[in-house]
Amino acid sequence: MIFLTTLLFSVFITIALIPIFTRLALRVHLIDVPDERKVHSIPMPKSGGIAMAIGALFPVILWAYKEDFVKWYLVAITVIVISGLIDDIRGHGPWTKFFAQVMSALIIIFPGQLRIENLGMLLPDGFLLPSWITVPLTLITIVGVTNAINLSDGLDGLAGGICLLSFSCIAYMAYLVENHLVALFSVAMTGAIFGFLRFNTYPASIFMGDTGSQFLGFSAIVLSLRLTQDETVLSPLLPLIILGFPVLDTMTVMAQRYQERRSLFRADKNHFHHRLMRLGFYQAESVLIIYLLQAGLVTAAFLLRFYSEWLILIGYLTFSGIVVGAFTITDKKGLKIKRFQIFDNIIRGKLRELKDKGTIIKVSFRIIEFGIPSLLLFSTFLPANIPRYASYLCLIFTGLIIMVWCFRKNFIGLTLRIILYMFIPYVIYMGNMEMVSWMVGRFAKTYNLLFFLFAIFIVLTIKFSRRRQGFKSTPMDFLILFIALIVPNLPIEEIKAYHMGLVAAKIITLFFSYEVLMGELREDFRKLMVFTIISLVVVSLRGII
Repeated sequence: MIFLTTLLFSVFITIALIPIFTRLALRVHLIDVPDERKVHSIPMPKSGGIAMAIGALFPVILWAYKEDFVKWYLVAITVIVISGLIDDIRGHGPWTKFFAQVMSALIIIFPGQLRIENLGMLLPDGFLLPSWITVPLTLITIVGVTNAINLSDGLDGLAGGICLLSFSCIAYMAYLVENHLVALFSVAMTGAIFGFLRFNTYPASIFMGDTGSQFLGFSAIVLSLRLTQDETVLSPLLPLIILGFPVLDTMTVMAQRYQERRSLFRADKNHFHHRLMRLGFYQAESVLIIYLLQAGLVTAAFLLRFYSEWLILIGYLTFSGIVVGAFTITDKKGLKIKRFQIFDNIIRGKLRELKDKGTIIKVSFRIIEFGIPSLLLFSTFLPANIPRYASYLCLIFTGLIIMVWCFRKNFIGLTLRIILYMFIPYVIYMGNMEMVSWMVGRFAKTYNLLFFLFAIFIVLTIKFSRRRQGFKSTPMDFLILFIALIVPNLPIEEIKAYHMGLVAAKIITLFFSYEVLMGELREDFRKLMVFTIISLVVVSLRGII
């Protein structure tokens, strides 16, 4: 339960802080101004990193503040975050940033006692590296990966998505080997990234800045080393696969700059995501391709977690050779992908015609407008038992909604979203853990079928909506679906026993439904607010009576 609580805390703290820091960014000039090497065309606030840092670190401090490693990590990450924040606001040279990274790495190496000493079967059996090698090797690794993630932050949702997949993999493997500290850290990081990507996937409304990218990069390499360098059966070379794509990207770019006798620190448009766009892929398509590659790498890391380090090294070098070779060939030949006219013109044209008529959207929207809140209300009657603390919490949520509606109506949308994101997983999870006795047979099948039917109407609403500010499908959907498909099939008895795949599908369906619904309601949340209050009151009364 602590992992679920940590995930929810980090998600909702990040989501709640981002609008606040967005407004603050405009006041302190924390803005990313577009130039010739950047993809975006309008100034963007880059305060998402500080929101992620607070969202991720709050539950970690809450649950694990007594651990020595946590204390030194917090000291090290504070240096990283402050340096990144100063760079985002005022800007400073690469050497200042590099100095802060080295200082943070030395803190985690010496008082934090984190060093690369074991390389597995790459060295003779039982041989550990001497300290005069471990210190510089660990220093170079931490600083290198921190910069690699920092440099990969070039498209909307790119660095965040890569790190989300990496932290998910680290969290699961840490859970397998009962390294609960690393698992807790990684779950918190995953939740914060989820909350941030809600605003950062294409088209983004906020950037993470150097604060966020360095925070994610430093945390990813530190946690992966902590996981694989402790006494564990996991291969010590796993970080190479988990974080291998941004590392490969950075090494390729640096090698090209060196070959062309240009400054290694001068930014350009030769990263993999830039090269994909030169091939003719749209920004969202380029991000999705890199997501697929990263998903393949973290899957490989899980499958090879107990295998020989030589196999892992050869596999990664082969992957690197294929990727670099493919980009080299396409660059030399100036290849461009051919976009099929039948899709870009004919199919899109027909869809646009149906969208302009508006018949489909009227029907699909009305169904989800009343059907989704009704489905959630019905779900509140399914848990056989409601703990008393949950009842009191729902009463507090009810009072909060009423207060916001009475005094600050402009915040009612954000308030409903935060409360629903906490309420939905709890209701669905509790209803699945211990369901009422009458919910069997046809009733249960019909209930489960409704989620599938509503998912169809959600897709229709997204595709045929004429609102420009409504919910839009983004590459983040792939991340959610990837995790939703992988988690239910993990070899963990608790997941299989409680049908967590079905639970995840229901939660995701409701999350997407409410996002679509709130995007289409044109800021008129009165009906949604009433349904939400009734659902909260039902849970409150069921737990108290």
